[in-house]
Amino acid sequence: MAKKDVAAKPSSSSGGKKAKKKWSAKKVKDKANNMVVLDKPTYERLFKEVPTYKLISQSVLVDRLKLNGSLARVALKELTAQGLIKPLTIHHAQVIYTRVGSDEKASGKQADAE
Repeated sequence: MAKKDVAAKPSSSSGGKKAKKKWSAKKVKDKANNMVVLDKPTYERLFKEVPTYKLISQSVLVDRLKLNGSLARVALKELTAQGLIKPLTIHHAQVIYTRVGSDEKASGKQADAE
């Protein structure tokens, strides 16, 4: 009979010990694996597609073509030098470009011919 009394007797502490709260792991964003050097398909895509974009910036090239930021800056300078795009806004942090209109392309070709 003594065994039943011991088992039925509640413990003196209030409730059982709770385990410490485990902080949930934060969601980790995957590291972007962007290209540092242009390969042939991306190079061709750069000169074919990018001049047709309405808004062109370093961020757009990084997002769409998966280029490194410094590689995107160099690519934009090359497109500007060839006259395929023109700068809209020049800021020390970000330059925004746009496509060159067909009338501007024609005037550029006429100037080259003369």
